[in-house]
Amino acid sequence: MEFTIKAAHPEKFKTGLLVAGAFADGPLPAASDALDAASGGRLAHLLKRGDLEAKAGSTLLIADPQGIAAERLLLVSLGKREEFGDKAFRDALAAAAKAIAAGPAREAAVTLADVEVAGRTHEWRLQQAARILADGAYRFDAMKSDKEAKKDRGAKKLSLLLADKPGVREETAVRRGSAIAAGMALAKDLGNAPANVCTPTQLGDTARALGKQYKFEVEVLDRDDMEKLGMGALLSVARGSHQPPRFIVLQYKGGKGKTKPVALVGKGVTFDTGGISLKPAAEMDEMKYDMCGAASVLGTFKAVAEMGLPINLVGIVPATENMPGGGATKPGDVVTSMSGQTIEVLNTDAEGRLILCDALSYAERFKPACVIDIATLTGACVVALGKIPSGLLANDDELAAELTRRGTDSGDRVWQLPLWEEYQELLKSNFADMGNIGGRFAGTITAACFLSRFTKAYKWAHLDIAGTAWVSGDAKGATGRPVPLLAEFLIGRAEAGVV
Repeated sequence: MEFTIKAAHPEKFKTGLLVAGAFADGPLPAASDALDAASGGRLAHLLKRGDLEAKAGSTLLIADPQGIAAERLLLVSLGKREEFGDKAFRDALAAAAKAIAAGPAREAAVTLADVEVAGRTHEWRLQQAARILADGAYRFDAMKSDKEAKKDRGAKKLSLLLADKPGVREETAVRRGSAIAAGMALAKDLGNAPANVCTPTQLGDTARALGKQYKFEVEVLDRDDMEKLGMGALLSVARGSHQPPRFIVLQYKGGKGKTKPVALVGKGVTFDTGGISLKPAAEMDEMKYDMCGAASVLGTFKAVAEMGLPINLVGIVPATENMPGGGATKPGDVVTSMSGQTIEVLNTDAEGRLILCDALSYAERFKPACVIDIATLTGACVVALGKIPSGLLANDDELAAELTRRGTDSGDRVWQLPLWEEYQELLKSNFADMGNIGGRFAGTITAACFLSRFTKAYKWAHLDIAGTAWVSGDAKGATGRPVPLLAEFLIGRAEAGVV
């Protein structure tokens, strides 16, 4: 989607669709008030009559509005003025995005970014608007043969209308929002692609293409390379699959001098059957999404490169399938990780931590400022937190607090769980240094406890995105999370000069 930001009188702005906001219980925002005056009080009359529902995100489409230059006017409810905040603002933008993407207008204009949100800057509102409006236009139809289903629709050009002339800060905010949406779209494309298309090899090819496009370094290691590095845990997961594993390393060097990089490690299980510990058949098709951690790393790299952030960033993606077969790892097998620690594989469906532990050991060589791993790791996280926040565990409270704050800023929220030493006892094994599961209790925490044994050399945080990486049902599809959170975190670090 092509964005422009303009200072304009909304009632005089010619476009196919104009979007304006209205509170359920108070005066109209400035732009909507101007539209109401131009239409001879038509908007106030419709609101008083109850044509627009009070709930934030409700919409009312007015065709050929009198006194207004736009062909159509979409009135979006902002909810009650006293309750208006981040969520209502995003709900209104999401509703506008849906209408813009589905409608016949090829050009649209939105006034919502000029509606004040308590505690938020104008730049924040513009960045949120650009991201949400662009993300709303996303669709995945690459696998469909029906030309009608793939027919282009919705607006391709979108103007954000402001009362005052925009400056560099406003333009930067819109560019950042658009870049984050582009990163989310890549993450969604990778997640939504079927597992016979999005293989470990394809993930490596995608990373190489990104590196070529944006001029950053990419290295893709094969099985022999991993064997030389002693990545026995990762390779134990790959043993049952005919698809060769890949270990992908990306380096974006936008920071000054030798500043320490942030490292992002993404779980890349391109299909997870559970291995010998086979999953139930119901909804197993959704296990193509078990590489959404990897997808979010690649999506974040795209967003960072589009923004041109002055930071140093490393991405590490261990990629494999987890399949049953004659060569597959069996429950009770003992494997040796890159760190030299041995692991009794008690459940082959707890495979994500096995590929991540070798990737986390590999991350040490970059002497990172911090490491964040992202993984669809445990069903227990969905039970504990539902599908609203991602789970967060960390060995550094300041890093955890920073991620929590950036999650709130971006709307891509996280919730911290404890990582107390007492939980480590649950990983005891009679035959190895540790087991790969800790029993039925505190599954999300014991999974992070397992990973923590490989992160002693640096500050580390773990994001469990099992509940947030995709949605099921009629709207089935990847969400692109946590690209907004990671991008916001990296923007904050870049602006603070931390990396």
